[in-house]
Amino acid sequence: MKPQNFSFHHPIAFWLGCIAIIGGVLAHVPMFMMGRHTGYQMVGMEMDATMLAGMAMIPLGVLLAMYGLMPRIAQMKKSLHGDRHLQFHVADGVPLNGEHWKLVIVLVIALAVDVLKPATLGFVMPGMTKEYEISKQTAGVLALVALTGTTVGSVLWGRMADVFGRRAAILLSALMFIGTAICGAMPAFGWNLAMCFLMGASAGGLLPITFTLMAETVPAAHRGWLLVALGGVGTSAGYLLAAGSAALLVPEFSWRALWLLGLPTGLLIVFLGRYIPESPRFLANAGLDDEARAVLARFAGTEAASARQPGAAAVVAEEEPPAGGIRQLLRGSHARITWGLMVCGVAWGLVNFGFLLWLPTNLGSMGMDATAASALLARSALLALPGIAIVIWLYHRWSSIKALVLFIALTAATLLLFFALGLARVQSSLAMVLTTALLLVSSSGVIAMLIPYAAEIYPVHLRGTGSGVVAAGSKFGGILGAGFGVLGVFGHFAVSALLIAVPMAVAAVMLVRSGIETRGRGLEDIQDALGASHGSAS
Repeated sequence: MKPQNFSFHHPIAFWLGCIAIIGGVLAHVPMFMMGRHTGYQMVGMEMDATMLAGMAMIPLGVLLAMYGLMPRIAQMKKSLHGDRHLQFHVADGVPLNGEHWKLVIVLVIALAVDVLKPATLGFVMPGMTKEYEISKQTAGVLALVALTGTTVGSVLWGRMADVFGRRAAILLSALMFIGTAICGAMPAFGWNLAMCFLMGASAGGLLPITFTLMAETVPAAHRGWLLVALGGVGTSAGYLLAAGSAALLVPEFSWRALWLLGLPTGLLIVFLGRYIPESPRFLANAGLDDEARAVLARFAGTEAASARQPGAAAVVAEEEPPAGGIRQLLRGSHARITWGLMVCGVAWGLVNFGFLLWLPTNLGSMGMDATAASALLARSALLALPGIAIVIWLYHRWSSIKALVLFIALTAATLLLFFALGLARVQSSLAMVLTTALLLVSSSGVIAMLIPYAAEIYPVHLRGTGSGVVAAGSKFGGILGAGFGVLGVFGHFAVSALLIAVPMAVAAVMLVRSGIETRGRGLEDIQDALGASHGSAS
């Protein structure tokens, strides 16, 4: 059985768009192969007519594919203006089945590909710096541009997922992965910056949407641990793919091969699209009740989808208020919790892209050998690996909000410990290893729970947008971290630890006051609880 909503709204336009994008990328291959006698160095080459035609085909293909994915105008108007917003209570009582596990595997693959894209930045920098003959500071602009792209993409794709659908947003990200593969054939650094921004936008957009789709499809009893595990496994797999690809391809085909990987990896997600359903909640919210029942029949059985089994069935719920975009997130029943999550995201970005990034340099300034500093981080990361299992257990078995707040508070406390060690100028390797491992465990736990938690707490018409905004907060923190690093803020080891500990602690307090328990609760029940909480607070 192949339900109607698994197909494309305008299939001919979609596949013509795919062909145009793939053809546009392949048009760059001849010039890339011309560089095989010079170690695939293309700097200074003039773009030929085939390459220029390929560059023109890619945006045309993206537009065609977008049209192919876009719901018909009448459906869009329902989603945008709330003509009839009905929700389905998905069969939360059913056990996990083969269809759930297929979706989990496909989304893990999609997330690994998503993480692979920005993770390759560190591996392309040395070769890019050498080929373009630019300074390390100039090359660092590439990372800043990529982070800016991920910030913009998280918000933009989140909104698209709420208007056009979760599946459409995921497939559009995959097509952007394919199109931006031409970054590997660019003869000038400026072109790499432009393509890297677009790559970052698509990568930043895919992350929150995978969590959104997962949250709206799996039963409530398994939602929490599967969301956290999805993030942990997908992220680890993405970094492993980046490192393995660099070791295998760079010596033979140069750094450019890592960008060209966007073609096969993006195609992989497109071909796996047949196993990616549209969210039944999104379909019902857009007034497509029959399509929603078709998806539910696939995941919960025909009887559950037809609401013939009380308690475990999917039933039509009450009308929901019309979509209001980002502004609605920042007011009403979701305002306080949204601000708390955003502050947490920004603080995490400062930790990950600021404090930890500059930690080896700061340890060197305290008198530690550079090799010893790198080995310290490696040992700390190894000690931190089992932490994800603890995070999953606490989130699933104890409490979602308490586990999140605990790891936020633990991160703030660890930063204060670094502040104390910095003031005392402690150079003990054991103390530094243990403190760094604790920071890696706590900060990894925060990001492992932050986006999954956001995917649980927003209503259907805002879930993609809300997850995207919270994800964008973590990327914006990375931009601030990169900027503060340039300004020399992180050169002051103790002071920088204290400065980041403050917003992290503030986020913990905000979420203690506004957070809500999601463990084992249906998504609609969470909305009822949030509404009741807001009513009592006001």
